[in-house]
Amino acid sequence: MKVAICPGSFDPMTLGHLNIVRRTAAIFDSVVVLVMVNANKSSPMFTIDERVDMIKRVTARFDNVRVETYDGLLAEYAKRFEHAVIVKGLRAGTDFENEFQMAQINKTITPQLETMFLTSSEKYTFLSSSVVRELAGYGADLTEFVPREIIDEVLAKAQGGAVNG
Repeated sequence: MKVAICPGSFDPMTLGHLNIVRRTAAIFDSVVVLVMVNANKSSPMFTIDERVDMIKRVTARFDNVRVETYDGLLAEYAKRFEHAVIVKGLRAGTDFENEFQMAQINKTITPQLETMFLTSSEKYTFLSSSVVRELAGYGADLTEFVPREIIDEVLAKAQGGAVNG
């Protein structure tokens, strides 16, 4: 069974992330959305547990998708599976440069590990979690940016209010 791993910090998950997960789920037998700690992002909006909970609710419609966390190297996590493929979404050329470098590092650590790149749907090429966090801080309408299941939580957290999950 081919397992796809869709790694990221997902702080929060965007419609762009969900688009990649949906498309990956249509290609692979099993998909792991892997919530990871990004060492370059010092103060996340949501805890790992909050992100996992939100992503589980958003991806519940997909029978072959599960959500896990890992705080080590992605290439090491992938060794848990006999035929894992890393799936990364690409928005722009700069994404490719960074992701290509990481794919080469992962392949050096775990030679049998492959990485597949899916280009973002055109309407999500500008979308990132950092854009969503900024918009949410201003109380903007997030309907076009974030899965409906988590809009209220993202807005509440961004504005310092209680999160009703």
